[in-house]
Amino acid sequence: MKKYILFLVSIFALTSCSDFLDRAPGDALSPGTFWETENDAKLALTGCYRGFEDSWGVLYRDCASDNAYNFHRAEGYQALGDGTMSPGDPGSTAIFSFITIRKCNEFLENIDRVNFRTEGLKTNYVAEVRFIRAYRYFLMTQWYGDIPLATKTFTTPEEARVGRDPRATVEDFVISELKEIAPSLAEKHSSSETGRIPRGAAQALLMRMYLFKGMYKEAIDAAKSVKGYDLFPSFEGLFLMSNRDNNGETILQYEHVENNLSMDLTPFLPNSKGGWSSVVPLQSLVDNYEMADGLTIAEAKAIGKYNETNPYVNRDPRLRQTLIYPGQLWEGQIFSSIVRGNADHPTKENNSTKSGYNFKKYFNNLEQFPSGFWNTGRSIILFRYAEVLLGLAEAKIESNQLDTEMYDALDKVRTRAGMPIVDRTKYNTQAKLRELVRRERRSEFAFEGLRRYDIIRWGLAHEVMNGDALGCRQGTILDEALPNGDRNLNLNEENFFVEKRKFADRNIFLPIPQSSIDKNNNLLPNNPGY
Repeated sequence: MKKYILFLVSIFALTSCSDFLDRAPGDALSPGTFWETENDAKLALTGCYRGFEDSWGVLYRDCASDNAYNFHRAEGYQALGDGTMSPGDPGSTAIFSFITIRKCNEFLENIDRVNFRTEGLKTNYVAEVRFIRAYRYFLMTQWYGDIPLATKTFTTPEEARVGRDPRATVEDFVISELKEIAPSLAEKHSSSETGRIPRGAAQALLMRMYLFKGMYKEAIDAAKSVKGYDLFPSFEGLFLMSNRDNNGETILQYEHVENNLSMDLTPFLPNSKGGWSSVVPLQSLVDNYEMADGLTIAEAKAIGKYNETNPYVNRDPRLRQTLIYPGQLWEGQIFSSIVRGNADHPTKENNSTKSGYNFKKYFNNLEQFPSGFWNTGRSIILFRYAEVLLGLAEAKIESNQLDTEMYDALDKVRTRAGMPIVDRTKYNTQAKLRELVRRERRSEFAFEGLRRYDIIRWGLAHEVMNGDALGCRQGTILDEALPNGDRNLNLNEENFFVEKRKFADRNIFLPIPQSSIDKNNNLLPNNPGY
């Protein structure tokens, strides 16, 4: 797919400046002169790929949950986290875009004009474009509820001023599309085409849709249909650049290429490394990670096995592999966010972390990025096999199928991370297993953009998104080093205060952006509460 992306820069960028609801732009490529050869179709396909997801957006989305905080308000996600979003807020437009959908509809309306040497290639292309369109509708209906559903291009402003369709109608469309196109997608693509949509992506999205809708039997069937993937041996290694492509676990990722369509990591790095600390973990996420022996923090406290003043010792390895905490050895230095005057202390001006934590998943080793962390080929995972396993486990738990297959799915994810298998004597009821799988999803997928969906569909948002968002406890970094190079701590002071949050019924969905309503008042009424 990378070679297609390079073609795209020179041609298909012409059609990326207009919104579907405004109709096709005047400088769009003419059907009479463009849709002739297979190369035309390839370029058009790549045009649909470009922008079908936003890598920054994926990483920012945890800020709309209890996992993370967005420091720079102009980026839009702070208002999603604190509950103050309005139709005029920049965050309201984060996902409400029909540009890709318009390009997909244009592709599907014109593809029959192209003379293909093999019908199979055309079938693959059409299926990929229909997946992209279904994926965009999945995103928008999850975040906005009722949205316009259109499967054709518009040519006049009047025709484009459409109203919103019910969320259930859009979801049914997505499910129908995915079921129909899955057999037409390639089972796997060659290494030179990493990033193109395989069959497993449609099946994984179908599983996600069924799971979110509470259709557990269908979710189980969809999860079992995903074939040819396995967990990468190392959780930490999965996110290294050397294992980015063809690692066996990634089903679909959004591709980036240095110098062309590069990924800028600046917003996510600590201030001490020249980053902005735009997206930082919260204490609530840290407390989710179990002790190394599988006890929860609450269970460990009850028997004296958790030390609040030195809390990062003997924890689930994914904690250290996902985020940077005070006293951690990272990039040759001790992370010193609790030391006043340090570049990463929350009171430091501008780009210091406001929680005392930073994320490091995806960029644990900055030497991976020789062209600088503002110009990287860091691709972002959209679907991976761990989600299929935990989706299967959750669907079986909710169906009260507490069988070996369910436990095995959980065990595979946990043991890959270096955690013990599930204690069958402790987790032997639907209620206890529900707690476990929800905790496991949070630990496994932190900083991957899934937490917001989970707390909404589980009905937990009002509970976890109201009140004070806190950072790490304050205290002292000691001189004594641990075997991994980290330092022992004496965190004997209160947590950093990050912000006050509120979550009401209106916050379940984002408002339709005012900028879109100004162009098309048929989008009214807005979502309740806006």
